[in-house]
Amino acid sequence: MSRLDGVDGGSTWPAPAKLNLFLHITGRRPDGYHQLQTVFRLLDWGDRIHLRVRDDGRIRREGTSVAGVAEADDLAIRAAHLLKAAANIGQGADIGVEKCVPAGGGFGGGSSDAATVLVALNRLWGAGLEVDALAALGLQLGADVPVFVRGHNAWAEGVGELLTPIALPPAWFVLVHPGVHVPTPALFASPDLTRDAPVAKIADFASGSLLGNAFEPVLRRREPAVEAALAALSSIGRARLTGSGSGCFVEFATRAAAEQGLAQLPKELRAWVAAGVERSPLLDVLERY
Repeated sequence: MSRLDGVDGGSTWPAPAKLNLFLHITGRRPDGYHQLQTVFRLLDWGDRIHLRVRDDGRIRREGTSVAGVAEADDLAIRAAHLLKAAANIGQGADIGVEKCVPAGGGFGGGSSDAATVLVALNRLWGAGLEVDALAALGLQLGADVPVFVRGHNAWAEGVGELLTPIALPPAWFVLVHPGVHVPTPALFASPDLTRDAPVAKIADFASGSLLGNAFEPVLRRREPAVEAALAALSSIGRARLTGSGSGCFVEFATRAAAEQGLAQLPKELRAWVAAGVERSPLLDVLERY
């Protein structure tokens, strides 16, 4: 429990994790950024953001969100400063991040934290920015931030910011974090990375023909823990990698099947079950404010 929760007007907001149900790289832009296609699936599991509005204009971090990350580099803190400047806000905030999502796992924890700060402080400060403006601010912080701002499962293109809402069936996932913090720039720079996947359509995903992740073969070669996690998950279903991190998952149609699969995994794996959601729980909390 954060010292900000329920104290002096403090409030708590969810920052849900995500999965990439597939991820292809279709090319590279002139500025060096990679063009990709993916589907973002939001989960009912993630971090929690504790906020308390300040009248003195200061933005302060309560505790540490990720070990070794300085306050100035913390995406949640940067998001608050960005919104404050963009909306010319005189108020400040105390910000506490209750971390559940492992860093470097490809589950989107830092991006979701930033998105929740943007959405929540926009409401608490009375900034009045529309969702398109918040998503544009989020893109300045990271390519994954806009999908969390908008709060819906999405087909994504560009660098991940061109979003088309997509309906997905109910699903439960066995997630594994191998304990490896993957440096994303190193993966994008790998000579083994496939960068010329054919451009796909949403219909291709709906048909079940899009499942791969461009980073999987690279990570299998460079990280034995990822190879071991994927091998273990393959014993219970179709094992996949999420994002450009080390996190892996298997999808199931029911919670019971997911729990059964989890029970079959080696006990030393850091594994758990999470449900996919139709929309972000952040939007549910937002409606109450």
